[in-house]
Amino acid sequence: MPAYSNHSRSTKRRFAWLSTFLIGVIYSTPSEGKDWLQWRGTKRDSQASPMPVWPHRLSDGTLRKQWSVALGPSYSGPIVSGQRVFVTETLDAAKEMVYALDRRSGEKLWESGWDGAMKVPFFAAANGSWIRATPACDGKRLFVAGIRDVLVCLDVESGDQLWQIDFVERYATALPMFGFASSPMIVGDHVYVQAGESLVKLDAKTGESVWRTAVNSGDDHRSPFSSPTFVQLAGREQILLQTRTELKGIAPETGAELWSQEIQAFRGMNILTPTVYGDSVFTSAHSGKAQLWNVIAANDGSQVIAEQWSNKAKAYMSSPVVIGDHVYLHLQNQRFCCLNLQTGEQTWRTKPFGKYWSMVAQGDKILALEERGELLLIRANPDEFELLDRHDVQGSSTWAHLAVCGGQVFVRSLDALTVYAWE
Repeated sequence: MPAYSNHSRSTKRRFAWLSTFLIGVIYSTPSEGKDWLQWRGTKRDSQASPMPVWPHRLSDGTLRKQWSVALGPSYSGPIVSGQRVFVTETLDAAKEMVYALDRRSGEKLWESGWDGAMKVPFFAAANGSWIRATPACDGKRLFVAGIRDVLVCLDVESGDQLWQIDFVERYATALPMFGFASSPMIVGDHVYVQAGESLVKLDAKTGESVWRTAVNSGDDHRSPFSSPTFVQLAGREQILLQTRTELKGIAPETGAELWSQEIQAFRGMNILTPTVYGDSVFTSAHSGKAQLWNVIAANDGSQVIAEQWSNKAKAYMSSPVVIGDHVYLHLQNQRFCCLNLQTGEQTWRTKPFGKYWSMVAQGDKILALEERGELLLIRANPDEFELLDRHDVQGSSTWAHLAVCGGQVFVRSLDALTVYAWE
């Protein structure tokens, strides 16, 4: 499909802010900006609160270490709600643990655990077969995905287990090859998870299934990696879902499929979380390509999807951030690049960095955490790569997603959680 006309592009930019506002209303909480409640933040878009304003440097005492707590291995990112920080670990390769820590001191407030461990395929287990998905919190309940396709709901105040679901048992499905890797999503009174070889909507209070959709029982594609998001596209609220093989729009009320598009990737390695730009969706696949898909409302009320452009840029695991009319993406070849979202043109590409980045943006700045334990502060300049500063924060690998809120930076390495404060 040809690129949008100038009028269409202007319309897209004009209405992009409205979509962002509407989703913000849906996700908002009384303490928004001070919390980090889900995968990639409260709104699941890796956009930090505008306050406090980030500094221009990380060194020279700008980033001050507050506390650190030793932990067992985990790929889960930290979750922050009020004065509590929630982290997970796999204990003795046999049990999964959740800890609530005091945000100010790191003191342990409670712990909860259950039996759960498995071995993932060798090429995915370079650093171990640990708990994978980032939890989600609604301020009262914490939802934790265990590697063996289970979801546990815990009381935020006490750590008491409210309910637990074994999706393998509930739907008579196979144990997922790569474990439960897609992070749960909270919208209102419901939790959405890619589990049981499908997307499931659950009652947050009881764990009862409301509906189940996007069922895939193929032997090679039982373990989705990408996490769902709640978005508005072409005037309709929907769940943006990426399975191992397809990109989909799902009606949140019924689970009906609004549109679907195959996304080719090596061994189904569609890993990153797709990103919305106006009424379009950006995604990029392992050994595939980067693509921008337009979601269009049809006359009969249905929706269709069409490719606006594609680019040879191949992503791996890192989810991108969108700033203005550009997307900033860490690639399979370990380089970092900038793509013009209107045209698909690559404006620049860097030398190699680490294998994985997690990124959070505020205004025109990007804070990126390398898996080697280095923080990078980058200005989002579409004309050139502009590295403002860099700072070592960990001695071990950091595969968990970065959390930034309330003037603090939360870094989960494989052996610790360390908290820093902006000065």
